Order: sequence, then structure tokens, then C-alpha cells
Amino acid sequence: MKALRKDIELDMKELEAIIERSRHGTLSAADQEKLTEVLGALKQLMALVEDKNTSMRKLRQMLFGASTEKLENLKKILEAVSESDGGGGKEKALKHKAKGHGRNGADAYRGAERIKIQHESLTSGDGCPGCQKGKVYVPGSPAFRIRITGQAPLGATVYELEKLRCNLCGEMFTANEPAGVGTEKYDASSASMVALLKYGSGFPFHRLQGLQESLGIPLPASTQWEMVNDKASLIEPVHHELIRQAAQGEVLHNDDTTMKILALMGAKNREAKEEGSERTGVFTSGIIATTAGQKVALFFTGHRHAGENLAEVLKRRATQLGPPIQMCDALSRNLPKDFEVLLAHCIAHARRKFVEVAPNFPEECRYVLKTLSEVYRNDAHAGEEGMSAQERLRFHQDKSAPLMATFKLWLTQQIEEHRVEPNSGLGEAIAYFTKHFDKLTLFLRVAGAPLDNNICERGLKKAILHRKAALFYKTENGARVGDLYMSLIHTCQLTKADPFDYLTELQKHHQELAQQPQDWMPWNYRHTLEPAAQPADPIE
Repeated sequence: MKALRKDIELDMKELEAIIERSRHGTLSAADQEKLTEVLGALKQLMALVEDKNTSMRKLRQMLFGASTEKLENLKKILEAVSESDGGGGKEKALKHKAKGHGRNGADAYRGAERIKIQHESLTSGDGCPGCQKGKVYVPGSPAFRIRITGQAPLGATVYELEKLRCNLCGEMFTANEPAGVGTEKYDASSASMVALLKYGSGFPFHRLQGLQESLGIPLPASTQWEMVNDKASLIEPVHHELIRQAAQGEVLHNDDTTMKILALMGAKNREAKEEGSERTGVFTSGIIATTAGQKVALFFTGHRHAGENLAEVLKRRATQLGPPIQMCDALSRNLPKDFEVLLAHCIAHARRKFVEVAPNFPEECRYVLKTLSEVYRNDAHAGEEGMSAQERLRFHQDKSAPLMATFKLWLTQQIEEHRVEPNSGLGEAIAYFTKHFDKLTLFLRVAGAPLDNNICERGLKKAILHRKAALFYKTENGARVGDLYMSLIHTCQLTKADPFDYLTELQKHHQELAQQPQDWMPWNYRHTLEPAAQPADPIE
């Protein structure tokens, strides 16, 4: 699909003036050319709207350009002022290869079955068949061959047990099941797979039902729900422990997004409005806490906003601990009432306001984005060097504080010296950054304070993915189950644990975890399993 024709610089006042001149028959050649361009663009726009293949996303991209916030991707927008940057040279973007791109090595296949194959004719210490002089030995690593096969998300095995009947008394004799088959039709791993697909990857129950049916292993949507709902009650103590440990965190990120629960909509929603309730919306709040070097993800769905859910979590905080660092955007609903926190605001939110107006104010926005880019580069360097929280604070105070001091002076000058209209898009972006400057720069005063809330926004994509794919939760209990699994799955991903293995082991050991849930966190459950996996010492 072709993009729209070149941009036409025309405001409504100029168009009204052209129309007024047309009434008196005094249109100039420039006016006629301008009107021709406007009519041509309108004709093209109408054709795009009528085209059934034009989605709203494509139309927005053609009208306004692709949305991006990366500085290197904004160069075309800002190239008008590139000559002012050191004699016309363009900014050199860092060209570090992003992790996770390219071929996967054998270590990436953590869930694959591994089969060790010995050399068919040689062992370590044998004579070399090539040179006939040396001896062969085992080098650092073996050679790898990876073979990938397709399979259904949930497999099944049918055991045909032979039956024999006595022709005289009629008694039936049935073959015994093989050892280890168990009595349950759906084992722990099947519930883990359904939960991981549904709440970790946004795969709706009805879609999995269709996939399983086409693969010859039927699994009704109602059965899937029964599986995850029943297992949720077994592993719920771990979820409560995650909430308790998150409450002790040094840094807590929070934000929310809209969600739908059918039971809270329709008639109940109308009843709430008639009763004068101020809250009829439904939200999913995301909280990411850093505690004892580990990250915990929590999700809560209901009428409460992010700040109210954070307050519920902080009720479990130990009284001897000082106030935690809270990272969020500047919305008041993100703040926990009645709890003291060291509040930090998200630089990415403030930066985004400049990105949005960059086409109209390229020179000013280029300066802002380059300054913040240097701050982020300093923070990345601190992480690469493995600096402690105090070392990172001193590094930022040395490298980033002068940048932000100069930046604050620039922000003040734009308004006080009337370089920018306060009501313009740039003026509003400057006003936002100036108003929240202290909270946006908490990382210059408090050790461990983050720069932005991106980790929480990435976490909320779990809920957004579910909302886009499954559209809604049916009941409040369904939302509670979804929050539990999302919390456990995303915490596993943040701590580099295997969520499928984790959920399976929790179900197998639900009696033990009910007694000591703190021993069954994603980062230590494998250590807890080790004594159980080792054979007991023989009795002498």
C-alpha cells in the first residue's frame, strides 16, 4: 500500500483566508496550487478509507508516520538540525548486537532431551588413528546436533488393558496398569501446560480446544478451566508468600491497564451507577518488586487502581523497614495512601512527550533526547560494570548530575525567556518535566532508584495480551486465578526459572509448600527439591 503524498503545510486560518479570497474571485496561483494539493490529499485519503484492506493501524502510520521512541529511529525527523551537531555529522548510534538475536546454541534448548553418544571406536587415551603417534583426549566440549520434532501441546497415552471373563462364573479379570501410570487422567504437567499457554502466552481456552481437536487429542475448554482452577487452590500459599516478600522490597514499580470482567459489567455496573458508586471501571494492576536481589511480579484485577493494590501489598511490610522506593508515572491513582514511600517518576513517560512533538520542534527535542540518551548510557554502563547501588549513585552524581543541571536550566529558560509558547506541545512537555523534576531525578539522590517504569509496563503486557486474545474474564474468581498464574509465570521469567517445571513441581509437592511456602519460590525451589531427589543413606 502506497503512503500518502508529501506533507502539506496548511493551518485552518490559512485555509479560511483562501476560501474568503475565493468569494471575491482573487485567488492567486499559489492559492490555486494549495487547494489542488489539499483536494488531492483528501481524494487519496477517501480512497484509503474505502479500501477494505486498510486497517486503522496502517492508516495512522501513513498519516502520522510509524511510532517510535528510539533516538536512532528519530533521525529522519530530526535531520533538519543535524548540521548543528558538530559540523553536520550525524549521531553515531551504539551498534551493540541485541541479545537474543541470531542462531540459538545448544545451551538455549534447556527443555530438550539430551542423549550422550560415545565414540564408536575410540576412548580417551587411545592412540590417534590419524598420525599414529599421539593419543586422543576429551576436549572442552562435545559436538552438538539438534533435531526438532513437532508435537501437540498436550499429549495422551491410551493403555489397552486386556480383560478376561470366566465362562462359568462370569468373573472379570483385567490386566494391571503399568507402574507409575497413576490414577488421575490429567497429571500435574497437563495443568501446567494449559496455564502457561493461557496466562503466559495469551492462548484462549477455545483456541487450544480447536488445536487439540485437530491433533486427535480432544481437550474441551470447560475441562481446561477445571484443571487450572482446581490446581490454583493447591499452589495458592506460594502466591501469598510472593505478596509477602514483595512487600519487603527495596524498589516497587506499579501501573495498571483496563480489563473486563463480565460479572462486573452489564446489570451490576448499572446498579453501581444508580447507587452513586464512583468506581465502575475494572483494571489489572501490575507490581514489580525487587527484594533481596530477586524480582517478584504481582497482578491484581478488579475495581482497585494501582495505588490501592500497592497499599494492600504494603500492609504486609515489616514495621522495622524504612519506606521503599516507588516508581510509577505521575498519575495520582498510582500512589498508595497512608504509606510513606520515596517516590520516583518515570523518565520514559516524560521523554515520550518530547518524542510526540519532535516533528514540530526538531531542534529543541533533539537536545532533550540526546541529553536523556547520555543519562541512559551512563546507567547502562553502571549495569555492565556490575556496580553496587551506592557505586551507581556516585557514578550518576559524577556523570549524570551535571547533564541534568544544565538540562533543568535549559527547561527554565525556554519558558522564562519566552522561547516557547507555554500552551504548545513543547511547552506542555517542558511543564511536565519541570513540575516533576525532583521525582524524575531521584536516581541522583537515592541509591537504587531506577530511571523508568519500563519493567512494569513490560509486565503488564501479560495482561494486555490476555485482554486482546481472550477479551475478558467471566467472573471475579476467573480473574483471581488468572492473576495467580500470571504472577507466578512472570516471576519465573524475571528470575530465569522454568515456569512449566515450576508449576508442575508446585502441584506435586503442594502438601510441603503449604507448610513452608518460603522454600518454594521460583529462585530456590530447585534447591528445596535436591534433598528429596537424593537417595537416603543406607542404614547400617
